[in-house]
Amino acid sequence: MMGIGVLALIYGLVRGIPGQRIWANLLVNSFFYLAIALGATFFLALQYATEAAWATAVKRITEAVTTYVPIGGMFMLFIFICGAFQWNHLYEWMNPATYTSGSEEYDKIIAGKHGYLNLPFFFIRALTYILVWSLLQRSFRKRSLEADLTGDSNFILHDKNIKSAAIFLVFFGVTSSASAWDWIMSVDVHWFSTLFGWYIFSGMWVTAMIVMILLVLHLKRRGHLEQVNENHMHDLGKWMFAISFLWSYLWFSQFMLIWYANIPEEVTYFMNRIGHYKVLFFTTFFINFSFPMLILMSRDAKRNYKYLTVIALIIFVGHWLDIYMCVMPGTVGSNWKLVSPLEIGMALGFLGLFIYVILTSLTKAPLMIKNHPYIEESIHHEF
Repeated sequence: MMGIGVLALIYGLVRGIPGQRIWANLLVNSFFYLAIALGATFFLALQYATEAAWATAVKRITEAVTTYVPIGGMFMLFIFICGAFQWNHLYEWMNPATYTSGSEEYDKIIAGKHGYLNLPFFFIRALTYILVWSLLQRSFRKRSLEADLTGDSNFILHDKNIKSAAIFLVFFGVTSSASAWDWIMSVDVHWFSTLFGWYIFSGMWVTAMIVMILLVLHLKRRGHLEQVNENHMHDLGKWMFAISFLWSYLWFSQFMLIWYANIPEEVTYFMNRIGHYKVLFFTTFFINFSFPMLILMSRDAKRNYKYLTVIALIIFVGHWLDIYMCVMPGTVGSNWKLVSPLEIGMALGFLGLFIYVILTSLTKAPLMIKNHPYIEESIHHEF
């Protein structure tokens, strides 16, 4: 699948597809899969900080998903560096002419935001986000594996991870929103929303839960994870169901308040999307809200592996489309094409890389954690 992504990129170059569309697809996929890994890291830290027992049985799965964080971060940095050198034009504010007084391209709004949206400060923030995320993710994983090898009889390593989790949650509480403003919202540099950071965060979280569910079900079908029972799957399904509603609430709140207020500098965001992407814009909301609501409401549905698999796959695609809708209107405008070898090929290429990183990580440690204070409670989890 990774080869498909390379072929899609070659196809785009050979066919003369505008470079802006190629770069926009690179941003969509780079951010989407990094966001999943960050959502998994958040969930892992949350389990440590709350000392929850039930998810211990799937802890190795969560850890494996988090290992994509540094790789996803490198892709994002590559895009930013190319933008700084004007090799791509995804971020209009990176063009010095837009904030240089007297220039033909001078933009009063961009100039007004230059104190925050300037390259030195932007790169300091981006490097800080990625470096701290990666270091804390690595520390969780390293101590977990070390505990398996040493026994960690006094749970010293586990306690260290609890402390690291508290640090991560505080840091991520700020940087999940700040990175969304910097990397996605600033694509539409004239627009702003106070809900946008939480909106992106909810998408991170739910897609992370989706990937974990799909991985657990895949491994169980292959005869692994015998200790993971339908009660664990029920809880994972509840998370997917609940965070889907959080995402839907934030999507609707952001849209409704801006539409109702009808303030020009706010509605421009939705005018662009409804003007050129109307069907896709509302279809994305319908997929990500209606399918979990209609199918996963009941207790039995959350314990039905076929239902969980189908809904998880549908919502996974739905949230990829959500990031697509966040990026494309502000970068390529009406010059978009969803069903083409470029878009599909690049999406599959990144998916292949993402799966490769996760499966490689899973092969480097036992699928069931050995030394954890709550492992027995998790194995016998039921309600």
